[in-house]
Amino acid sequence: MAISRRCALAGLGGLAALAVTPTRGSMLPQLNSLRSLDSELPSKGDFAIPRGVTYLNGAYAHPMPTRALQAAHQYFQERSAPGAVSIPLSASNVKAEFAALINAKETEISYIPNTSTGENLVVNGLNLSYKEENVVTDALHFEGAIMHLQALQKKYGLDLRIVMPHDWRIRLEDLVRVIDKKTKLVEISLVAMDTGFQHDLKAVCDLAHAHGAYVYADIVQAAGNTPIDVRASNVDFCACSSFKWLMGDFGLGFLYVKESLLDRLIERTQYGYYQAKSLDSHFLPGDPAAPEPYSWEFDTSASGHFEVGTNAIAVTRILAESLPYIRRLDVASILAHRQPLLKKLREEMPRLGFEPITPPESTSALISFTVKDPKTVRERLQKANINVRVSDRFIRISPSVYNDMSDIDTLLAALA
Repeated sequence: MAISRRCALAGLGGLAALAVTPTRGSMLPQLNSLRSLDSELPSKGDFAIPRGVTYLNGAYAHPMPTRALQAAHQYFQERSAPGAVSIPLSASNVKAEFAALINAKETEISYIPNTSTGENLVVNGLNLSYKEENVVTDALHFEGAIMHLQALQKKYGLDLRIVMPHDWRIRLEDLVRVIDKKTKLVEISLVAMDTGFQHDLKAVCDLAHAHGAYVYADIVQAAGNTPIDVRASNVDFCACSSFKWLMGDFGLGFLYVKESLLDRLIERTQYGYYQAKSLDSHFLPGDPAAPEPYSWEFDTSASGHFEVGTNAIAVTRILAESLPYIRRLDVASILAHRQPLLKKLREEMPRLGFEPITPPESTSALISFTVKDPKTVRERLQKANINVRVSDRFIRISPSVYNDMSDIDTLLAALA
C-alpha cells in the first residue's frame, strides 16, 4: 500500500503591544471588510495596529497584515469542525513564494520551526572534525548561534574563532586574519539583531570560498525587508523564522541549502516520514510481500533532508498571504521607504542624548542608540503608547511598512 506524504512595550518585547490589540470580537469586523492589499507605502491601513499606538518594534515581532489574520481565523474555524484533524494548505505555494523572495529554487527550501533549528541542522549536518577543522563567526552574530558553537567548543574541543567588532562593525580584514585552509564554516548574521550592522554577504562568501569554507547566514533580520539574492551572493546556507519581517508567526521558518550541497555535503541528522518520496507498507491486506514492514525512498530536496513531521499549518496559511503581500510591495521599495525615517532618527536622536551605534552606511530595518537612563526612557515611551526595544544598554528602533514620519516625530517628542 502506497502511503503519500501528509501534506515589550518600550523595551519589554512586543508582548505588551499584543496585549492592547483589539479582542477577537472587535477584530472580526475589520477582517470581514478588508480592502485590496495593494496600497503604496506607508501601508497603515493593511494592519490592525490600535489607534494611538506607535509600533516601531518590527525587529522583535512584526504585526501580521489583516488579510493574513483573516486566513488564520478561517483556518481555526475549519479546525474546529467535526472530523477536521488536519487541513492541508490550499493557498499559494509558500515555499515557492519564499524561494522567489531570495532567488532560490523551491527544492532548496525546507520548513524549520525556527532559525536556531536551521543553524543546528547545518552545523550538525557538516559532520565537523572538531580537532582538525575550525568555525569562524563574529560577536555580532545571533547570541543563540554563538552559544551553540561555544557549547561544541566546550564539549568537543571545536576550534572556534570569534571576531570582535570595531566601531560597531565587523571588518572584512579581521575575518581575513582568522579564516584559513582548515576553516570549514563561516557563520554570520546578515543583519545584526542589536546594532543593525550589515555584512557584505558576497564579500564574506568570496573570502570563505577562496579557502574552501562554506558560509551560513542568519537572515531573520533581513528577509522581507532587505533584498537578498542567494545566487548573486553565492551563500551556501541561510535560515530565518517567519514572525519578524516575513509577517508570519512563531513556530515556522525557512532553511535554504544550495542544491549542489544536498547529499554531497550535508548529512541527514534526523529522520522522519516527511523525508520520504515514497513510503510503502508490506503487512496490510493486498500488500506486496517484503521482509520489512515498510520500504521507502528519500526525497532529495531540502525538505527531504530536514523535515521529519507535520509543520505548523496555521502559519503556512498566514504566510500564504503575507509573502505575496511583501513581494507586491517590493522589498527594494520597502528598503527605500524607511531610509528617510532612519535618516531623521540618526540626525535627531543625538540631540536628545542618544548616540548611534548602528554604522551610518547601514540601510537595514533597525537602528540603535546608546541609552543612559533606560528606566525613564521606558516610562516615557509607555506613557506615550510607543513600542520599541529598550534594553539596559541601548534603544533599538525598527520601522516598517506601516510607519511614516509622523511616527518618528511622535517618538522624538516623547523622548525630548
